[in-house]
Amino acid sequence: MFVRTLVGCACAACFACTSLAAEDQNIPRPKAIIYFYADDLGYGDTGCYGATKIPTPHIDKLAEQGVRFTNAHSTTSVCTPSRYAVMTGEYPWRRKGVHILPGDAPLIVPTADRRMTLPSMLKKAGYKTCAVGKWHLGLGNGEIDWNKPISPNPRDVGFDESYIMAATADRVPCVYIRNGIVENLDPDDPIEISYKKKIPGVPTGREHPEALRYSCNNQHMDTIINGISRIGFMKGGKSALWKDCDLADDLTNEAIAFIEKNKETPFFLYFATNDIHTPRDPHGRFLGKSQCGIRGDAVVQLDDCLGRIVQALEKAGIKNDTLIIFSSDNGPVVIDGYYDGALKDLNGHRPSGPWKGGKYSLDEGGTRVPFIVSWPGHTADGTTSDALISQMDLAASLAALTRQTYPDGVFPDSQNLMSTLLGQKKQGRKNLVEQALSETRLAMVSGDYKYIPSSSDNRAKKKSSDAILYNLKNDPGETDNIAKKYPELVQKIHEEFLHELGTK
Repeated sequence: MFVRTLVGCACAACFACTSLAAEDQNIPRPKAIIYFYADDLGYGDTGCYGATKIPTPHIDKLAEQGVRFTNAHSTTSVCTPSRYAVMTGEYPWRRKGVHILPGDAPLIVPTADRRMTLPSMLKKAGYKTCAVGKWHLGLGNGEIDWNKPISPNPRDVGFDESYIMAATADRVPCVYIRNGIVENLDPDDPIEISYKKKIPGVPTGREHPEALRYSCNNQHMDTIINGISRIGFMKGGKSALWKDCDLADDLTNEAIAFIEKNKETPFFLYFATNDIHTPRDPHGRFLGKSQCGIRGDAVVQLDDCLGRIVQALEKAGIKNDTLIIFSSDNGPVVIDGYYDGALKDLNGHRPSGPWKGGKYSLDEGGTRVPFIVSWPGHTADGTTSDALISQMDLAASLAALTRQTYPDGVFPDSQNLMSTLLGQKKQGRKNLVEQALSETRLAMVSGDYKYIPSSSDNRAKKKSSDAILYNLKNDPGETDNIAKKYPELVQKIHEEFLHELGTK
């Protein structure tokens, strides 16, 4: 089998590995690597990206001590596919079934015994690996008994330890799962979960709207937990239920405990927050801390989580030896199932910044996300980069940084951009395919241009007559379709698009 190495490779990703090895032999491996993965945080939601009504001092400070990227993307404008791409270094639209999952879905990430993943690669490199927070990549094989050890789980993907939410806060089960076992479960009060039919005796938002703290749409009208109705039906497990207002503290406390326990050991921490996903229920100490209502307050809470983790690194004496990568799984959404006043409280705030659209959409605001890399002494501090990068590139980049090899076919769409991530180079990807909620709705960013081949079939092999082309540099709002003005450019980018899809 052909093996990619750091000293010679024909493909673009591996050529970057060669560059890193040749030019940056003096860069040591970081003692610790933390990927801080926010949920639904928009490009314009933090101070360092232009927000003026939501204070985010810790995120802003991270940007001052690192590299802030203005052309960084998730692969997809929704959560599960973006997370899949981080774990596998692969476009999620290449795999059937990679879409937003219910809370009882089977694991969709390849287990480490079948194929190398980001955590299993770093584990092979000698790092203790841990996943804390939102998982939403499936568990088990399709028939989960929540009252017994669940397998496969994050351990099978490459994480030594895990403390996770199975899916999202608006989906059942509303419990923490530690290393495949539901935390604090009373065996005399077993959990029952169904996404297919109502469980008798379970109060729902449809039947008891008076019990809800705020109203929601029909999709979220199932089981009521903590005065909030969810997607799906859940019975039992009362002692194991989380409190929504404590989610941020609970997850951050777990992350800090892992840092303290492993301060003498190289580690990789995948910290995936619940904030600022709905239902938004920030702790009382954050209410009113922004000028944008509950959604802005949830951003302030998110910022506090980062500050506490950085403080824990300082206390452990390893902050200067830690590479921190901060980003979001997709673009922002204001109303997402719950009517919590977020829209009327925006107060002029623009969650997507200058970009059009947000979560679920093929617009630029759907995948263009905040992305900050900080590693004291190694990042070009306080700099801004407009290099085109994707979260999917973390796999090949961290493999190069930690001097790891991997077989051909592993991390197939990931490119080694480590020197760019550290701010040492300005060159990023040549192009990137973006995906909307639908698995077939695709676009391509190529340089300053964004190409959408067809409004009806994005995988058409022939250039369609209704192709769309935007100049994002001049038109971030995607209002002026210039495709008919530049047919040769459209054809050129269409050829790139087909090549990226592997259809040519």
